[in-house]
Amino acid sequence: MTVIDNAVYVDGRRACEPASLEDTYELLRDRHGMGWIGLYRPDPLEIESVAAEFGIHRLAVDDTISAHQRPKLERYGDVLFTVLRPARYLDDVERVEVGELHVFTGKDFVVTVRHAEAPDLRMVRKRLQEAPDLLRLGPEAVLYAILDQVVDEYQPVVEGLQTDIDEIEDQVFSGDPEVSRRIYELLREVVKFQRATQPLPAMIADLRAGFDKYGVELELQRYLRDVADHVARIVDRADGFRVLLVNLIGINASMVGQRQNEETRRLSELSLRQNEEVKRISSWAAILFAPTLVASVYGMNFTNMPELHWRFGYPYAMVLMLLVGLALYTVFKKRGWL
Repeated sequence: MTVIDNAVYVDGRRACEPASLEDTYELLRDRHGMGWIGLYRPDPLEIESVAAEFGIHRLAVDDTISAHQRPKLERYGDVLFTVLRPARYLDDVERVEVGELHVFTGKDFVVTVRHAEAPDLRMVRKRLQEAPDLLRLGPEAVLYAILDQVVDEYQPVVEGLQTDIDEIEDQVFSGDPEVSRRIYELLREVVKFQRATQPLPAMIADLRAGFDKYGVELELQRYLRDVADHVARIVDRADGFRVLLVNLIGINASMVGQRQNEETRRLSELSLRQNEEVKRISSWAAILFAPTLVASVYGMNFTNMPELHWRFGYPYAMVLMLLVGLALYTVFKKRGWL
């Protein structure tokens, strides 16, 4: 069913619940009350029917049929067309789910068209029906109450984003390698949330600018000022989240670079130590190679070797090996290889 709720209010109280839209139109003319029609993803024929009865401009009808509109406030004669983007936070997947709500308000009617599950307008109806003095103020009271409900439902989104940002800060400073992807994904959700909330201050300012022209009751003016305060806080928090996440991207990049530099330095130090070890090993190998070379020469035992039958041949070979070894040791020691 696309008609979620359909009622006629007289003097701030729910007078009747017509069975069809046509009955609503007739009862409004007979009882001179206020009609409140709630539609959920209606088909074009239903929207066309409502538009024809209440004189809604064609451009607003087209926007409602096509949906996917930005938050905005447009006036067509006596009909005010308001687009709101309610939101809720899905903490398990860290995603901001943004819906779309269109509200048409005229002299004696309110038509709400939801293109998503949120917000729950039954709560708004219940609250207003429990306050007939407020509902008696007409369609403007309904619009402001809907706006208040949408803004109130932003608060859990803010709290969910804040919790995840706190977790990301811990990940950044603990060196979690997976945190970069999480930062970018959450930043995307914050930007989505900003698109839903940033137009609201200007929209509320436009509503307040029309207080005198349209004779808005003082109580409703106070009501809207309270909503404006909540909106300002929400927008400031969302802006702060975006700045904080962008800063975290820079901090994380710096920390990753620092860790890479430390790793490079550690590898360089290890390489230097390895080079020193190679130098020492090479030096001792050269020192040991010298006597080995002399011994191998004199160990060939050729018959015509001059020193083979020399009385001092053996001491000479030993002294030669010792002197060559000491000479190499002295050279390597001076160069710092030993």
